[in-house]
Formats: sequence, structure tokens, C-alpha cells
Amino acid sequence: MLALEMYRSLPRHVAGKVVGGRVPGLLSGYAAPLRMVTIDQPAVARPGWARLRTRLSGICGSDLGALSGRTSLYFSGLVSMPLVPGHEVVADLVDDCEDLPEGTRVVIDPVLGCVARGVEPCAWCLAGATNRCDRITVGHIAPGLQTGYCSDTGGGWGQVLTAHRSQLHVVPDAVSDEQAMLIEPLACAVHTALRAQVRRGDRVLVSGAGVVGLFTTLALRSLTEAGQITVVAKHGRQRELARAFGATEVIALDGALRGVRRATGAFHVQPDFGPGYLLGGVDVAIDAVGSKTSLETALHATRAGGRVVLSGMPAAADLSAAWFRELEVVGSYASAGREPGAGDRPAFEVAAALVADDVLAPVDGAVASYPLYRWREALDHAHAAGRLGTVKVAFDPRSSR
Repeated sequence: MLALEMYRSLPRHVAGKVVGGRVPGLLSGYAAPLRMVTIDQPAVARPGWARLRTRLSGICGSDLGALSGRTSLYFSGLVSMPLVPGHEVVADLVDDCEDLPEGTRVVIDPVLGCVARGVEPCAWCLAGATNRCDRITVGHIAPGLQTGYCSDTGGGWGQVLTAHRSQLHVVPDAVSDEQAMLIEPLACAVHTALRAQVRRGDRVLVSGAGVVGLFTTLALRSLTEAGQITVVAKHGRQRELARAFGATEVIALDGALRGVRRATGAFHVQPDFGPGYLLGGVDVAIDAVGSKTSLETALHATRAGGRVVLSGMPAAADLSAAWFRELEVVGSYASAGREPGAGDRPAFEVAAALVADDVLAPVDGAVASYPLYRWREALDHAHAAGRLGTVKVAFDPRSSR
């Protein structure tokens, strides 16, 4: 089968660290540790597993970070190489899988927890917090925190991958492939909105308006009683979509603190060196990018005792505000199999219900897909997606043009 394969390359990782922020297109294209290959299909050797044929698989910010060398070495022990990326997947079952017959269209919860690995469930998996699984490096498959980061399972950037029944969610006939592919990032946004523990009337800042920030805004407005939601957006189409998804105010990055100060009556402090910050501010801030600038914006705009949620994979930042203002800094990774803030339903179930209610109508037509052989073009497009008005760039391994 055809697939895009990521391989370990120390020289390219170092190059990414050095110049990745300045020329990301170079390092996610011709210099990326990625190649198009013909390989055997991943094997199914145990009950509960099945092969799937990919329809669409999205390019996530974490994929771009891994390819351009910006991902922390912390994660190097949680993946197995070489691997086929792709964890935002809609696919058809090639085999019967327990109660699901061959041909069923599904989306994949990519977390490879205890049940998928065939090991005794850890405390987190028993509690339904599968995204906190302690066993993601053991069991009968290779280490990998998710599908798309495991050498044994394959990923959506290939024609065929494998998944366990516990990962599969059936897609209703009325939902398009493009909408189905977006269920995974929307489930992550549902988890983030619930992790934020927003109280009635709370002022919330969402720093970033890529797909993570936009869907988090949607989830906040749909699932919480947030008051004012302010979204930091760089591009015109992002600003339009943020308002469509429930933002009260949309502001530019260079005006973020001014906007929060105006809305909350906070005091602005300008150090002799370094960026300014507020005394006062929003009750909850969500970093939906993971960059140093985005995280510091969230930290500097949050009132004392407030909460900052890390939704984007975080970069190094000055944490002085967290210490001085006694902020609660909360991580939000993937999505859980049981969300206490949503009646113990899985985040995927909540996200699928939102999609069925047509909440993603504003992004119709904003998904671009490419065949595998045009991977360099696809990655370039993904890097420029915000500027170009594209919400998600994806691979369609079925396509030849």
C-alpha cells in the first residue's frame, strides 16, 4: 500500500530547532523526515482489531510540529519509528470488527489505551480518563500515545491502518466525510472546554483562532455558561468564523491586552524589559496555539487566581505570571472516554451530537484535501491555512489527482 512514513532523523530534528520557526515550509517539505513509500499493510493479529481503509485524514498542528522539529524531546519515548502519521481519521472497515460489519464508516478516537493494548486497565482507564492512560508504552503493540504515532497501527496518511473496536465511532449517513474528519478535533475542543471549568458569567479569553481555537470557542458557547468570550485571531476568515462560533469579541494579537483591559477594567503594567501584562483580567484563558507568544498572552491576561488551560502543545514561556498571580495552569490533552462535565458521556459522543446539529455549517467548503503524492503541497498549505482561510487540510489516500 502507499503511505507517508515519518522516520527518525537527528540532523533534521536539529535543523528544525535552529530554523524551523523562520522557514517552516522548508522543513515540512523537502527537508522533512517524511517520505512516500510502498509498504505492507499493518497486520491484525488479535481479536477486537480490524483494518480500515482511509477516506480522509487531517493534518494537525502536532503533525506539523513533529515534522519541523518543534516538538519537545519529552515525547520521544512515547512514539515508535518509523510511523505513518494521521490521527484525525474517517475510514471504512475492511474487516468485520465485533458488532461492526465490514464497510461501516467510522471515525477513530486515536488514544491507544489499556483496552487497545490488551493489558490490565490502569486506574485512569477504569475511570474513563483514557487520555491519561499510564500504559501507552506497553502491551502487544509498540509504544505510541495515539494512532499515527505508533509503528504497529499505521495512521491515516496511509491507505490502510488498524484500530481496536474501543476506538471506533460509527458515522451517521447524513454526516459528510469532511465533517466526520472534524469530529476528532472537535472532541478535543469539547474536552478543553470542560477542563476549563467555566462558571456562569465567566469572562474567557481564547488565544488563537486556528481549528483548535475556533472549535474551543464553539464548545465553550455550546456546553458552558460563559459570559464574554474574547478570541485572539490573526486573519480575516478566522475572525468571521470566531464570531460565527460564539465569540463576543475578536481582537488582533497586538491588541489582546488592550482589549481585555478595556473589557475587564484591569490595570496594565509595562516592565522595563519584556512584554506587558495585566493586574486583573479574564477569569479563564485558553492557549489554543502552543507558541511562546500565545501562552504568555494567556498568562498575562488572566486575573489573580484564574485558570489558564494549555490546549495547544506548549512551547517554553516565562511562567512568572503563574507564580505571582497564583494561576491554576491546567493541561488539556486529547479527549476522554468519560467526561464528568458532560454527564459522563465520551467527548466523541458529545462532538458527534454537535456535528449532527449542523454546528459546523460555517466551515463547509473550508476543508482542502490532497492525494498522498502531493504531500509537499499539502504541508505548505497547512502551514498557511489561516492566511488562506482554510480550516483543515487533509490527505485523501484514495485520490490520484
